[in-house]
Amino acid sequence: MDDLDRRVIDLFADEPRVGVLEASRRLGVARGTVQARLDKLGSSGVITGWGPDLSPEALGYPVTAFLTLEIRQGAGDAVTHEGAHDAVGRHLAGIAEVLEAHTITGSGDMWVRVVARSNADLQRVIDRALDDERVERCSTVIALAEQVPFRTLPLART
Repeated sequence: MDDLDRRVIDLFADEPRVGVLEASRRLGVARGTVQARLDKLGSSGVITGWGPDLSPEALGYPVTAFLTLEIRQGAGDAVTHEGAHDAVGRHLAGIAEVLEAHTITGSGDMWVRVVARSNADLQRVIDRALDDERVERCSTVIALAEQVPFRTLPLART
């Protein structure tokens, strides 16, 4: 990435609805140059989407929690050769309140960020996550406040 790529990313991050023509005017480059940079950044995987960022809280999910799942070792599928982590990940992907899941090192096997409508509703979400025979145990931490929201833009500025 060069300086123009960073400027293109900054502009579209600040104003995602700005058009390519207006972006070219503001950046002082040809419209085709901006479009080519956007195409290159998209095809290389740097830009991963243009969809709106949604607020779980505004959608009625004010509770955020982090689940650490322990997965039964050797619980993969012998027929499909799918590992236990992949199978649990597929199970979790079917739960709308699961925002992300990662296989981890250390104590526990998988880290899962979930949202719920209330603390009582969180139990329902946890029960759904546990509704896979490969998941042996879950420990939960409820988030009290967000100090730094998920972000990637600072990486592009370095």
